[in-house]
Parts: sequence; structure tokens; C-alpha cells
Amino acid sequence: MKKARLQQLYENTIRSELLKKLGLENIMKVPRLSKIVVNVGVKDAVTDSSKVIPAVTRVVDKITGQKSVRTLARKSIATFKLREGMPIGVMVTLRNKNMYEFLDRLINLSLPKVRDFQGVSIKFDGHGNYNLGIQGWDIFPELDYEAGEKVRGMNITVHTTASSDEYAFELLKSFGMPFRK
Repeated sequence: MKKARLQQLYENTIRSELLKKLGLENIMKVPRLSKIVVNVGVKDAVTDSSKVIPAVTRVVDKITGQKSVRTLARKSIATFKLREGMPIGVMVTLRNKNMYEFLDRLINLSLPKVRDFQGVSIKFDGHGNYNLGIQGWDIFPELDYEAGEKVRGMNITVHTTASSDEYAFELLKSFGMPFRK
């Protein structure tokens, strides 16, 4: 099985460069990607989940190239007319080849399509993971739009094995993540 382009790049060049740049003594301490989680919350699912959730599932499956899972409400909230166990979103956890291919498409094809793009934020979560909010999934080239289909936003979380935010920043920067100057 052939490896993804970014995975080969990481194994052949990025890992050894990070080892020198970060001053680590062991190659196993070099940060790497562990998983990418794509999450789409659907507030319209409260009123009509039988139509909305399958449509969102099809789109997320097409974007990520992997089957998605419905997320269910953990507790009831009366003011939002939300009951425990109701489907309220869709999520996918990407690992290995799918993760690297998705990150490659995100960095090189999708993010440059954002209008007035200045780069992504440099804020990390304190544990070496990175969250990216996208306002419209229409930036992904895999989608072809039918009339009446609503464009939704999504949250993309990149989990790394980095011990600090600085290490994670260097890892994502070496992959070509377009951070804000």
C-alpha cells in the first residue's frame, strides 16, 4: 500500500529536520500527528433530523473520504428543545493515510480558496493540539453543489504527540500550515 505524500515527506525529511531544530536526542521524541477529528454541529437537526443529518453525513463522507458517525445529545436542554439521545451532528476521526491525505488537501487546496485569507491563527490548546474552525465547507474541491443545499461550518482538530505548543507549531509549520504572520 502506497503512503500519502505528506506521510512520506514527514518520514524522509521533516522528522530529521525537527530532531535537529528542536534539539531532541531521540527520534521517538519528535512530534508527529496522531489523529485529525472533523466535527460538524447541526442545529437544524433538532427540528427535522431525518432530512438534515443524512445530507450532512453524505457531505462529510465525501470531504474526508471516510464514513462518519452521528453525534448524539448527552443531556436534554429544554430551552433549545433538545432531548437526550437526539442526533445533533456528525464527526469523523481520521488516522494514518486518510489523515495525511486530508491534511494535504486542507493545506494545499482548501485553505487558499478562502476569500481574503490571511493565514490561520497560531493559538494552540496548551497540550500540543490545534483547532481550526471553518465557516463554510464550500472550500473543499470534492463537493459539487446542488441547489438548496445549505453550506455549514465545521471544526477540525489536529491531535499531535507534541509535548508543548511550540513543538506542535514547528511540526505543523513544517507541513506547510499557513499560519498568520
